[in-house]
Amino acid sequence: MPCSCSHKNAESLSMPDKTQMIQVNGANGLNGANGLNGTNGINGANGANGHNNHPGEAQHRNPYGPRASDFLNNISNFSIIESTLREGEQFANAFFDTKTKIAIAKALDAFGVEYIELTSPAASEQSRADCEAICKLGLKAKILTHIRCHMDDARIAVETGVDGVDVVIGTSSFLREFSHGKDMTYITKTAIEVITFVKSKGIEVRFSSEDSFRSDLVDLLSIYQTVDKIGVNRVGIADTVGCANPRQVYDLVRTLRGVVGCDIEIHLHNDTGMAIANAYCALEAGATHIDTSVLGIGERVGITPLGGLVACLYAANPEYVKAKYNLPMLRELENLVAEAVEVNVPFMNPITGYCAFTHKAGIHAKAILNNPSTYEILKPEDFGLTRYVSIGHRLTGWNAVKSRVEQLGLNLTDDQVKDATAKIKELADVRTQSMDDVDSLLRIYHSGIQSGELAVGQKEALDRLLQQHRETSRERQQPEAVAAAA
Repeated sequence: MPCSCSHKNAESLSMPDKTQMIQVNGANGLNGANGLNGTNGINGANGANGHNNHPGEAQHRNPYGPRASDFLNNISNFSIIESTLREGEQFANAFFDTKTKIAIAKALDAFGVEYIELTSPAASEQSRADCEAICKLGLKAKILTHIRCHMDDARIAVETGVDGVDVVIGTSSFLREFSHGKDMTYITKTAIEVITFVKSKGIEVRFSSEDSFRSDLVDLLSIYQTVDKIGVNRVGIADTVGCANPRQVYDLVRTLRGVVGCDIEIHLHNDTGMAIANAYCALEAGATHIDTSVLGIGERVGITPLGGLVACLYAANPEYVKAKYNLPMLRELENLVAEAVEVNVPFMNPITGYCAFTHKAGIHAKAILNNPSTYEILKPEDFGLTRYVSIGHRLTGWNAVKSRVEQLGLNLTDDQVKDATAKIKELADVRTQSMDDVDSLLRIYHSGIQSGELAVGQKEALDRLLQQHRETSRERQQPEAVAAAA
C-alpha cells in the first residue's frame, strides 16, 4: 500500500526551518551552532545516579536513574535486539531489496546494536539468500533469525550462518484455537526438540511465547522453566497485540525472573502507545534484552522504536548510553529507513523530530540561554544535533531577542531590546516573522538609535523607518525584476 504523503528528501525529514530560529550552543553564552563535531546478566550494573551535563553546574542525583535498592534493575545493563529487518519487514509499506537490507544492517552495526534480527530464511528463497549475505558481512553485531517452532524451519535456519535462532510459538487460547491449533503438551514437546537441535549446532537459541499477556500464567511459567532447564540462552515475552500496561509488564517479568536463570527478552507492540514505557519497566523488573525497530516500524503500528527507547534510557544514564552507542548516527539511520519505507520522520519523534530541540516560549528561551538543562533532559550535541530558539513569533521574549542582537554585533540597552521586542510581537500577531524579518527590524532599530532618529517608546518613528526601508527595498527590486525578464 503506497504512502499517502509526498516523500521528502531524507535530509529535510529531520531538520527544522532555520529561517525563524537562532542556534544556541551547549555552554552558557551565544557562540552559534554546535556542529557534528553488553554484557548479559540477571542483575546488571546498578547505581547510576546520572551525570552533570554542563560545566560549573552543581551535581544532582538523576531522579530517572536506577536506585541501589533495585537489585534486579537492568537499566544500565541491557542489550538491544534490532528487528527492523524482521519485524520491520511486516510494516505495510516495507519492501527491502538485498541492497537496502545490507545498507540498513551496516547502519545498525555502525550505531552499535548488539543483535540484528532477520526474517526467517524459511519465508522465501530471497529471504534465505539475504540472510546468508548479511551473515557474510562480518558485522560486530550478532545476526539472529526468527523462526516458527518447527523442525523444518530450524533445519533451514542453522545452515545460513546465523549466530542465533529465535524460536516462537503462540501460547494464548486465541492463537492455540485460531492459529496453529496445538495444545500446550504439543508446544512443550516441539519446543524441546527444536531447542535441542539448535543448541547442537553451537549457536544461540531463544524461545518465546507469542501473545504472552493473554496466555495462562501457569502455562507460561511451566514452559519457560522447561526450556530454561535444557539450556536455552533467552526466554522471550511478547506483547503481540500491544495490550499490556507498564504494571503488567513489570509484574510478569519480575515473576519470570524468579523462576528462570537465563536471560529475558521482551517484544512489545505499540497499539496502545505503551511500547517505550513497557520496555523501560521490563528492564526495571530484570529483563536483559529489548526488541526494537527503527522508527518503530512493524506489524500494524509497530513495536518499541529504537530512537525513543534510546532517549528514555539516555535520560536514566547518559554516560552509559553514550559509551554504548554511536548516538550521532541515529538521524542518518532513521532517515535511511524512512526513505526506504516512504514515510517522513514524525515531527514529535524523540531526538530526531524536526522540533525536538526547538524552544519557542519566552520563559523557556530565557532559561535555555542561561542553562540548557533547565528545559532539556537530552543534550542535542550528544546526538550530533543543535538546539534552536525561535524568536519571530508573538510568544517571543526579550532575552531571546537580546541574544540575537548580540549575535548581530548590535549595541542596544535592555530597554531598547525590550522596545524592539514589542514591535516584533506586534508584527508577529499578523504573521510569523522570518529570521530575515527580525534581523532587518533589529538593524533598522539600531540604526535609528545611533542616528538619533529613534528613542525608546517612539512607535511612530519606528514605523516610519520600517516603511522607508520597505520602499527602498522595493525600488531596488524593480530594476532586478526588469533585468531578469529581459
